Amino acid sequence: MPFRLPSARINWINSSFLIGTAVVTSTAVPLYLWHFKADAFQVAMFLGFFIATGLSITLGYHRLFAHKAFEARWPVRLVTLLFGAATFENSALAWVSDHRRHHKNVDSDDDPYDISKGFWHAHIGWILFKLDPEPPWDNVADLRKDRLVMLQEKYYVRIAITVGFVLPALLGYLHAGWVGALGGFLLAGVARVVAVQHMTFFINSLCHTVGRQPYSDRCSARDSGVMAIFTFGEGYHNYHHEFQHDYRNGVKWWQWDPTKWSIWTLEKLRLANGLRRVSEEKILLMQLAEARRRLDERLACRVTPLQGRMRLLLQNSGAKLNQLGERWTSLKAEYAEKTDLQFEHARAALAEIRREVSHAFDLLELASATA
Repeated sequence: MPFRLPSARINWINSSFLIGTAVVTSTAVPLYLWHFKADAFQVAMFLGFFIATGLSITLGYHRLFAHKAFEARWPVRLVTLLFGAATFENSALAWVSDHRRHHKNVDSDDDPYDISKGFWHAHIGWILFKLDPEPPWDNVADLRKDRLVMLQEKYYVRIAITVGFVLPALLGYLHAGWVGALGGFLLAGVARVVAVQHMTFFINSLCHTVGRQPYSDRCSARDSGVMAIFTFGEGYHNYHHEFQHDYRNGVKWWQWDPTKWSIWTLEKLRLANGLRRVSEEKILLMQLAEARRRLDERLACRVTPLQGRMRLLLQNSGAKLNQLGERWTSLKAEYAEKTDLQFEHARAALAEIRREVSHAFDLLELASATA
């Protein structure tokens, strides 16, 4: 007998919208481009709405409202709530409630997008099908005190349709009449919604499946520099799960994190304050602890005996990591004194340690890959 999913288990509203927008994007959008093409205005509008709505999720819904990684003045909150609604990813109150439960119960049955139930479930399945029972929003009491959040909650559907579909269609009409309106609706509206939604969904699925775990393997979250490119910096997910209240996901200066740069810019413009940062010391110690754990696990492995040269390489890496940890601890006292000479010496020593830690990690990865 073929398997049949009970219709009562399907979330018909979500399923109809997600499938419908995907079908329109794959059929009507190519037809429009074939007949009318897209001029520079339409391309710019698609990119503008993609950035505005994407950042409203990563900067607003995620780092501001869900994790309180910084505080923002009302214009920032208002803009992110308006354009966040235009992603059709639910109201801020519902989105934050789900996300906080994800962090609290990651990789368990109480995780809304639990990756252990499969890639498809974590990516989109949890949205298409009804949860039983529907969990209460008992973890967003702080947001219920925010008048703008509650106004968005009340008028969410109207805001989403107006900002997400009507506004790009109107701008397109002002640019090129009804052809421009149709293009604005299809490109900056429907196609952009599909792109931004799956950008978010891939954080829940791909970033819990593929990538590195330099900070901890206590949960499935992984760092992916590739995904960071497409998700405004959210791809550094292993770091985020260990230090969720840091306003940065790409904590290293060279890591791609436009959301971090946007928050920093808002602070300079006095539109944001209270940016929360994890200390460099805590980050490095976490990396050292995780590297030592992986090293000990590899050395203790009896299933695949190590060659003498590789074992020696691993042992040397372990010795280096221990030395670096001890040197780091000794520098804490120098920082505490805060004299100019000691500060400069400590800063130079820290830069050297960072380089040596990076080299030690490279050796560890090489030995683990070739052993």
